[in-house]
Amino acid sequence: MFTLKEIKKTVLISLWFVFLTFPLMVIKVDPIEKTVLWRWHNALYVAIGIFCIRCLIEFFRHRKQQKEKKKKNSSDDSQALIHRILVDPRKRNIMLGVLLSLVVIFPFVFDTYQTNIMITALMYVVLGLGLNIVVGMAGLLDLGFVAFYAVGAYSYALLNHHFGLGFWAVLPIGGGLAAFAGILLGFPVLRLRGDYLAIVTLGFGEIIRLILENWNEFSMGPSGISNIDRPYFFGINLSLEHSILYLYYIMILFLIVTIFIVNRLQNSRLGRAWIALREDEIACQAMGIDKRKTKLVAFALGAFWAGVVGVIFAAKTTFINPASFTFLESAIILSIVVLGGMGSIVGVIFGALILILLPEYLRALSEYRMLAFGAILVAMMVFRPQGLISKIRRTYTFKQE
Repeated sequence: MFTLKEIKKTVLISLWFVFLTFPLMVIKVDPIEKTVLWRWHNALYVAIGIFCIRCLIEFFRHRKQQKEKKKKNSSDDSQALIHRILVDPRKRNIMLGVLLSLVVIFPFVFDTYQTNIMITALMYVVLGLGLNIVVGMAGLLDLGFVAFYAVGAYSYALLNHHFGLGFWAVLPIGGGLAAFAGILLGFPVLRLRGDYLAIVTLGFGEIIRLILENWNEFSMGPSGISNIDRPYFFGINLSLEHSILYLYYIMILFLIVTIFIVNRLQNSRLGRAWIALREDEIACQAMGIDKRKTKLVAFALGAFWAGVVGVIFAAKTTFINPASFTFLESAIILSIVVLGGMGSIVGVIFGALILILLPEYLRALSEYRMLAFGAILVAMMVFRPQGLISKIRRTYTFKQE
């Protein structure tokens, strides 16, 4: 199994990883003492670790190729188990009841910091579900999704700053303005697909960020907008701790509504049109589906969820500036969709919780936490390229009488 050629290739891969991680793992600069510490033992650890991981990957790949029967590994079994639970109404209701109970008591078990982190994770769950409409269902690769997020956040910040409008008044306005921006983006890119569509949406996201950064009279420029009002509870001002608790339950309610609507959309005529558009655009048009309208609705609905979450983000942080809406945010949201499973609602939820919570709980690894985080993502994509919980294609069977 391990030929000389494979061993040589594994050694080269290990050396390449040592080269990539050299500035982080080997060099340590002390700017106060003006000294450089060379940690060569770390390079050795990286080389040995990558060599062992590569050997394990090749071993499992060889075992998989040698099997003659239909293969079902443990992750596939767990995925099938999740799908069986979701299909069975009784099991599904029990699982949802347990999850809802855990979610409700979460703030009373953990401290305010953990609740604040969970609010951020729930926000990314909703953002992932919004982008899942555009990328996972309609198959339109959008790399500028953060632009709609920024439109919602700045809608609340500017309307609150200049006109004193509250959170609940601006929530639908922010979503509507983001949906309008999605339609404006959708019109020029109706004829584009694949890489060309990705480049245009990436450019759109950068245009929005640069406008917010340089138009000082409109957006306060790089200084941003501060003192944004937090949500009120029937006109009552809340303390910081109670405001975080209030936002947490708002996000829970909003997440439930989002899951319900997205699930209904998936099973609707429009959802089937999106899936047909993703699979084969020419065949979709030949079947009489209005391609233009289908794409515009996908862009508008995805942007609407991003705009609403943008309003919640501005209310949560009480300060925003263009640095919060870089391309990295779009990449993270897209990673959530791909990691969870394209078109899968449950997969996107798990993907968002992993991608947002994992870096926080890896802080114990100090400066190596992002390296460990990246290694975990690479391992997931190697062993589960279809996503954590891929969506099962719906099939229809006709039974003979």
